[in-house]
Amino acid sequence: MSGYTEAGVDPPSGLRVTLRSYRRFVVVVWSFLPLVLAHARDRRRFLLFGSSRTVTEADRRRRAEYLLEALLDLGPTFIKIGQILSTRPDVLPPAYIDVLSRLQDRVPPDPWEEVRPVVETDLGPVNETFDEFDTDPISGASLGQVYTAVADGERVAVKVRRPGIVERVEADLRVVQTLLPLVLSVAPPGQAFTMENLADEFETTIREELDYEHEAEMLAAVGENFTDEPRVKIPRALPEYSTGRVLTMEFVDGVKIDDVEAIDAMGLDREALVRRLEETYIDMIIDHGLFQADPHPGNIAVQPDGTIVFYDFGVTGRLDAYTQEKLFDFYVAVANDDVERVIDTFIELGALDPSVDRGWMREVFELVFESLRGGGVEVYEVRQIVSEFQGTLYEFPLRLPQNLALIVRVSTVLEGVCRTLDDEFDFIAVVNDYVREQGRSEENVQALVDRFQGSLSEIVSGIVGAPVGIDEVLADVDRERVTVEVDLVERNEAIDHLASRVVWGLLFAAGALSTTVLLAFSDIVAAQATAAGTVAVGLFFVRAMRRRRRGLSVRPQFTRQSMRQRQGRGGE
Repeated sequence: MSGYTEAGVDPPSGLRVTLRSYRRFVVVVWSFLPLVLAHARDRRRFLLFGSSRTVTEADRRRRAEYLLEALLDLGPTFIKIGQILSTRPDVLPPAYIDVLSRLQDRVPPDPWEEVRPVVETDLGPVNETFDEFDTDPISGASLGQVYTAVADGERVAVKVRRPGIVERVEADLRVVQTLLPLVLSVAPPGQAFTMENLADEFETTIREELDYEHEAEMLAAVGENFTDEPRVKIPRALPEYSTGRVLTMEFVDGVKIDDVEAIDAMGLDREALVRRLEETYIDMIIDHGLFQADPHPGNIAVQPDGTIVFYDFGVTGRLDAYTQEKLFDFYVAVANDDVERVIDTFIELGALDPSVDRGWMREVFELVFESLRGGGVEVYEVRQIVSEFQGTLYEFPLRLPQNLALIVRVSTVLEGVCRTLDDEFDFIAVVNDYVREQGRSEENVQALVDRFQGSLSEIVSGIVGAPVGIDEVLADVDRERVTVEVDLVERNEAIDHLASRVVWGLLFAAGALSTTVLLAFSDIVAAQATAAGTVAVGLFFVRAMRRRRRGLSVRPQFTRQSMRQRQGRGGE
């Protein structure tokens, strides 16, 4: 797990933090003890013996309400944990998600006299540093609070970290680290993996939130990504008035994104607003690989001209190129209504157990697609699928890595915001438009090369002597629809011929690709020279292909499942 030094926050230590950790451990255990005992009695009515108990929906909701109050009583760190859990249906049952979604930062602001030393230690006397400074905070959260001021004649927002919050968070994180192995030991394997990632995600994100230098860097990075987007506004940080504990940025006013009455009063098209919000997040995730990971209504605003304002980049997500590419594949699969490809993409991303029951997952994703289109999903449909799986929704065989967990968090919160503005919002329609737009925007040399490489992959597939349609057969194998037996005949000679074809074929493919690229860049002379060499290689390639084919024989056989399907059709 990452430390404070990685986030730019001084790591607290010493006897004071240790003693606070011991005290907090007792308080936390005592707060959660009734829930732990209740869940233990669900398995054995009398803890050590007895039959299991039936847990009703009313029981779950009552326990969720108790958990909500316990998290609020335990303070900032556990409020943050509850907020993250409220967006994680892969960890908690629906009743808990519903109750915890009401969780907000209910922490009263610290008195200005306690906050002033933080500002003045980092920036100097308030009256000398700022032209004006309003000591009444305009917003507050569990980790910091925001004031308005004027600096160099510009109205600014000043975000100040709460005094002593680092020590409190560190003590609570030690408690979480101590209790986590106990929780994982009794959790199902799939949930244990996800919960461990969730703990890592939480520790990383809360330490990033405590480091305002990191947030200033994210404001600059994301702002630069949207420089050419006039309808998207990211506040500009003022480095000369910012430190690790104080962040000063330009003041950008706006109406909260979920204030429907105010948005209607401004005469804005809510449907168009929702589409632009979703498209902006798709750009952040797929195109830029850097996104705001906490899009609750308090962090997004709208201006009278329809410009969307994003505040608070304390929690951000980063994606590598591979994940961005796979997520784009996911969007393409969604646009094409290709459920099988969606499942494959989840597996490739490491988000779904490869041994998952694909038939059951197909039914689940079909319901999800229907919901994303804005259609109604009947409760009985969900219950039927859940009962077939013999579990509950939070027992999905998901294995969410940390970066994907942030995307799930973003998607869940954003879905609620979009439904508030437009209850018939069609996410899949937005994805369709995005995929089509990407198709139009890639008409360039790189796209030409990519398409040519795709054609070459088909050529190379033919080089090895694979029968026509073998790719589809192999895809069915992976999806548990068919088994394949492969026999090697006259192995030595067949492999020699195969190697010859592969070598000459790859040389020919490389030459053809090089010629295409040179032509695209109008380098005629070099293209002609490369083409001549490619023709010579092509002759050897043709000669290798004319040799008698031997070697691979493929005999597909239907699985038991496929045979039952065939028998069922025969009986119709």
